[in-house]
Amino acid sequence: MNSDTKLRSIEWHTSDGLVNYEDSLAAMEARVTAIRNGTEPELIWFLEHPPLYTAGTSASDDELLEGNRFPVYHVGRGGRYTYHGPGQRVAYLMLDLHKWGPKEQGDVRGFVRNLEAWVIDTLAQFGVTGERREGRVGIWVAQNESSHGHHEGLRDEKIAAIGIRVRHWISFHGIALNVNPDLSHYDGIMPCGIAEHGVTSLSELGVECTMTDVDAALMSSFKKISLRKNG
Repeated sequence: MNSDTKLRSIEWHTSDGLVNYEDSLAAMEARVTAIRNGTEPELIWFLEHPPLYTAGTSASDDELLEGNRFPVYHVGRGGRYTYHGPGQRVAYLMLDLHKWGPKEQGDVRGFVRNLEAWVIDTLAQFGVTGERREGRVGIWVAQNESSHGHHEGLRDEKIAAIGIRVRHWISFHGIALNVNPDLSHYDGIMPCGIAEHGVTSLSELGVECTMTDVDAALMSSFKKISLRKNG
């Protein structure tokens, strides 16, 4: 199957309003089963959630600083605590990794690196340099600490989280990119278990864009990355 055919086989869906988290989990579970059975196509789903915290399989109790602030969901994706809420573009990917994964079957890390490349390329369309960090999941932006009232130097701030689960070599969950969320909502957790780094967003970095702009960038970048990685 060539790359153009693979791209055409994907359903892209954007939800209006805020999607209940439990409803999204049930929808992903159903779609993964349908993809495996060959009854529904692969899906990339753009949405926003109401404010909530999720705990991945590596989350530690001491990383939840304000457990009563928002609902907390323990989910089967990789990673630790993260936040979802309005102004954050969540993209859930239900993909058959026999087609989209790295050539080495079973290489989930390779698939995650492809997702990192997807986010980095998307950010570049808005003039933002997103970077990987060894030992830390997600995408980071190096910021001048003087802009935060600290001493001069660079401080890493996370702009996108990545958490994937794979069943029968079909992916679900995905990425969360901060467009213009209320960053104070992160105060209730230690994001990804890392206390010494902050969080940021496109808005915080001075980028004025709509969620529609971000969706268009994500779609075009996905096509570039998928063609380059798996053509």
